[in-house]
Amino acid sequence: PVPTISWRKVNGHNPSKARLRKSQAVLEIPNVQLEDAGMYECKAENSRGRNVFRGQLQVYTYPHWVEKLNDTQLDSGDQLRWECKATGKPRPTYRWLKNGVPLWPQSRIEMVNGVLMIHSVNLSDAGMYQCLAENKYGTIYASAELKILASAPTFPLNQLRKTIIVTKGQEVVIECKPQASPKPTITWKKGDKVLRETKR
Repeated sequence: PVPTISWRKVNGHNPSKARLRKSQAVLEIPNVQLEDAGMYECKAENSRGRNVFRGQLQVYTYPHWVEKLNDTQLDSGDQLRWECKATGKPRPTYRWLKNGVPLWPQSRIEMVNGVLMIHSVNLSDAGMYQCLAENKYGTIYASAELKILASAPTFPLNQLRKTIIVTKGQEVVIECKPQASPKPTITWKKGDKVLRETKR
């Protein structure tokens, strides 16, 4: 006699969107997602007995960005830390390019699991960077520019006061705020003598 057929997902529930066709002989799952993966069992039975078939559904996905890069400006001497993160099955692996050329680990450059670190950046590190996330189903790209700020100290015009008049016994404040990158070291002199910090 014609068997009755039933389907079930072993260790789980059948996807709610699943459809049965052709007298339940065909299980259709539209728009398959990662959570649909698993072992499925088809059972056919009639008055003469029953038979069971099991099949494993594996779902693979194209890489998809979870975290991308942002353009960054750093002072010379700072540390860069960029992370790009992607999902996918199989899990994506990562590669880095600088100005279109593969980037490799060096004394100052580390690359681990989608994280790029450059210690003590300098002008030679400036440029366009790309992170590639890839599995056997595809490759995606994320790009960002690294700008390195490097300039000798200059004083804004509003600081250039040559004479300060103050009454004896009062407190005087003289500001020294140069614009510079990286942050400069500052020393004070009175005439030719370096000033030492005292109680006053």
